[in-house]
Amino acid sequence: MRRLIPQFGDACLASRGDAFVTLARSIVGQQISVKAAQSVWDRFAALPRRMAPAEVLKLKVEDMRAAGLSARKVEYLVDLALHFADGRLHVKKWQGMDDEAIIGELVAIRGIGRWTAEMFLIFHLLRPNVLPLDDVGLIKGISQNYFSGEPVSRVEAREVAAAWAPWRSVATWYLWRSLDPLPVAY
Repeated sequence: MRRLIPQFGDACLASRGDAFVTLARSIVGQQISVKAAQSVWDRFAALPRRMAPAEVLKLKVEDMRAAGLSARKVEYLVDLALHFADGRLHVKKWQGMDDEAIIGELVAIRGIGRWTAEMFLIFHLLRPNVLPLDDVGLIKGISQNYFSGEPVSRVEAREVAAAWAPWRSVATWYLWRSLDPLPVAY
């Protein structure tokens, strides 16, 4: 870390500020390139008057599909909007909840798995101590920066990351930057 941090100057994590939009963008971007995700997002985001759960629930499935969303992603976005609109998520309590409790709420939404929930903790809630062991970039970054490019197991990654606590999100972010200097925003 001592070698990596100075390479990236003043760059830092920043939240987009809206939980629903952050999660909706993550669903739209699943399993497609960053460029394609942005294109689909732009078309989808133009459909409602504003990007809010109640507005998404008013959209026609055909219009969402015409924006480039698969049938499955439409289902996921509707489920996300329903979770927000029905109050099943404790959005106002998230700041005081622990990471695992928030992950538990988020993975109950169709289309959101642990990795997406961890990215949400890092990029939206700016939680400082998340270690996304399912993230390919994190594992690759540890391999290249700590093991001379040799393959790394999750156990080895966890052992290396123990020294980073309570700032494992920050260390992960720097390892991502070591692989791709352009910061990702969710």
